[in-house]
Parts: sequence; C-alpha cells; structure tokens
Amino acid sequence: MFEVILLSLVCLCAAVMLVCRFVLPSLSKRQPEPWYLDYARSFFPVLLLVFLLRGFVAEPFRIPSGSMLPTLEIGDFILVNKFTYGLRLPINHTKIVSINEPERGDVVVFRYPPNPSLNYIKRLIGLPGDEIVYRNQTLYVNGDKIESSQIDDYIQQGKTQAQNRYEQTIKTGDEHNSPVSFSTLLNKYSASNANAGTWVVPAGHYFMMGDNRDNSADSRSRSFTFVPDENIVGEAFFVWMSFGTATGGGPDFDRVGADIKASKVEPVDN
Repeated sequence: MFEVILLSLVCLCAAVMLVCRFVLPSLSKRQPEPWYLDYARSFFPVLLLVFLLRGFVAEPFRIPSGSMLPTLEIGDFILVNKFTYGLRLPINHTKIVSINEPERGDVVVFRYPPNPSLNYIKRLIGLPGDEIVYRNQTLYVNGDKIESSQIDDYIQQGKTQAQNRYEQTIKTGDEHNSPVSFSTLLNKYSASNANAGTWVVPAGHYFMMGDNRDNSADSRSRSFTFVPDENIVGEAFFVWMSFGTATGGGPDFDRVGADIKASKVEPVDN
C-alpha cells in the first residue's frame, strides 16, 4: 500500500511539472512560480529516491510478535534486503533479475500466502524438494536430525516462565557454504508433539519456521504450509532501532545492530 501511495505521489509531481513545461508553459515562467509547481519540483526527486530505495534496495519493518524470539524481539525495527534474492518490480512483485537463491537458515520476510497484504517474518528451514519432519520438538531435514546444544534459559521481558534456549546448526543447501547456527526456544511445558508432522516442499516453494518454536504460526500450522517464491520480499539483516518492553516502550539502543543473520559454522581442523 505504501509503495502505491509513493508511486502515485511521484506520478502526480511528474505530471504537474510536465503540464507546466509543455502544455501550459506560461505557468512555469511566472514570477513567483505557482506554489504547486514549486512543491512538485521540490518533492519529486525526494519521493523518487525513496520509492527506488524502498522498492529495490531495502525496506523497514517492525516486529509485532514474539514468534522470532530470541533472535528478534517485539518492537524491533529491522531492515530487509530486497535485492539479495533478485530484483523484483514494486507493486506487482514480478522478478526481473535473479541474483541469489534463498538458503536454509536465512531470516526471510514474505507475504502471508492466505493474505498477501500482510508481511510475515520467519526462518527458512526447507528448500524445494526437502522432506521436513518435526516431532517431539525435534527437527529433521532430509532424514538428518538438526544438531542442537542447550545453552542458557531465556525469559521474555514481562514474563516469568523460562524457556529452553538451544543453538541449532543447519546446512544451508549450498555445498560450497558452511553450515550456519542460530538460537531457538522450546517451551519446557509444551506438549512434546505440538505442531508435529511430515512435509515435502514442492518446487518453487519454501518451508518457514519461527525461532520461538512453540509460539509461532508458521509452515507447521493450518493457516499456511509452503511459501511460494513470488511471495518472498527479502532477507532481514539489521536491527536499526527497537522500542520494546525492556525500556517500557522507549528506545532500546542496546538492540541496535543485533545479530539477525545466522552465524557460519567454521570447520574444525583435526
């Protein structure tokens, strides 16, 4: 919606300038020039730059829920790289240039399949052709159990119930890239088979999961299963501000620059 408004304003400014220049040139020669022409000339380059940056380079989003805890907290403001997976046209989202392919472990913003006007953010777990199994709070990709190591417990701001925090390692899907690791949460008191199931990812689609495994509406839910490639918006890469519960709704500068991207796991020399 915001892109449509921006594009409309850019076109309006351009139309005012063109009419005053070629259709009614006497208007552009007035001293002082009409206010609407002055405004159009002033705002056109700014609006065009914002439209191009937001449409093709990076777009800001706010995290409204805790489905990606502990990686992303409620109230985080993030930037999403919109060209890392290829250039897409604003408004209709048609891909015009392919660049990189999404990989397992990426934190991805996508348009919610049942309602594309909504944006969701999850971690990419399954690539096209993958078999995903989730049971007893354990994840398997193509028959391989995702390695997990328990670290310190996590207590969400404003909550008293602790959750188990794990460091998980997953192959990216590119044989030339190292595996990556990221943190996940599991509720100690959750039913062991909550959201259990087996899924095979179809061509041109992806399987997404929240890092807050027992509190995430994702590809394991009934609302949607797979995310088609055309719904991909981009990869989240930077927290530029946060207004969370830890500061009572005020700015939390400690969150600025927080890690979003999964960490590469370097091979151990024998």
